[in-house]
Amino acid sequence: MAAAQNTRAKSVAANNISWRDATPAAVVLITGPEEYLGIRAMDRIRSQVRTATPDVELSRLNAGSYEAGSLAMTVTPSLFGEGKLIEVEGLEAMNDAFLADCLSYLAHPEQDVVLVLRHAGGVRGKKLLDAVKSAGWPVIDCQPLKKDADKTAFVVSEFKAGGRRIEGEAVQALVNAVGANLSELAAACNQLIADATTAVTAETVERYYGGRVEATAFKVADAAMAGNGPVALSTLRHALSTGVDPVPLVAALAAKLRTLAKVAGAQGSSATIARNLGMQPWLVEQAQRDVRRWTPEGLIRSIQVIAEADAQVKGESRDPVYAVEHAVTVIATSASRR
Repeated sequence: MAAAQNTRAKSVAANNISWRDATPAAVVLITGPEEYLGIRAMDRIRSQVRTATPDVELSRLNAGSYEAGSLAMTVTPSLFGEGKLIEVEGLEAMNDAFLADCLSYLAHPEQDVVLVLRHAGGVRGKKLLDAVKSAGWPVIDCQPLKKDADKTAFVVSEFKAGGRRIEGEAVQALVNAVGANLSELAAACNQLIADATTAVTAETVERYYGGRVEATAFKVADAAMAGNGPVALSTLRHALSTGVDPVPLVAALAAKLRTLAKVAGAQGSSATIARNLGMQPWLVEQAQRDVRRWTPEGLIRSIQVIAEADAQVKGESRDPVYAVEHAVTVIATSASRR
């Protein structure tokens, strides 16, 4: 029995594909809460179906407001015999009628029909999801890209797909500037790909997106981490005077310190460290250069002060501006002590 369970687990895992590799099948399941990746996967499948079958009939259903029998009516072959593409949204809110009809359909899918199911997450409909996976149909899992490494990989892939080159520092600068929202990050990539005539550099990204809150936060962090207190404080004060909230400023400093601490304690080549930490090699090399100006005591002190500042700017202090200024000062002076 254990062997059978292992075989089934492997076969289910083998059905998982990236949204970039989404292709039409009799049934395709797109899961996960990242709406943008779900849209991209669905768009890719629709485009391929229309290329292969220009006269395909497109139908859309909502699993939450579904009426019994609708799926059977929609998949019924037409008199003219054209293919059918059926996109079903809202599986996370599916009603019992849809669950029953879809389970029945999965047992005997129609020829010349592509059924795309979109489930945005949650436990509702697990029986249907398990049935799709067990049957061997492709599953596209669209999870949020939370780690910087995942976002930088996304940017690199976007530029590769667009036939443009982007330098490593420009990738990180773009993620720093617009990486909070994946659809905005993708739009930024598309704009740079369309406008660029040569490789995209960090200067190009600065010209396009340097004024954003996230970009300003990392400018403050870069100056502080380099031990340049005057520049860090002047940039910080300008940001605060123009309405930038202290929270993203502290978050940028914390992210820089976390990277430095991880790299400082790692052993091996930059490529090995990057692989073990899930980071880009150039980012590891940059951190290795930066850590030379730090003592272990200075790094520990900075991590402590940024943790205190994080709590203070989120409500524990009546003066969050002072909290972030104090953190920047301590970090900048710690970085220059060697």
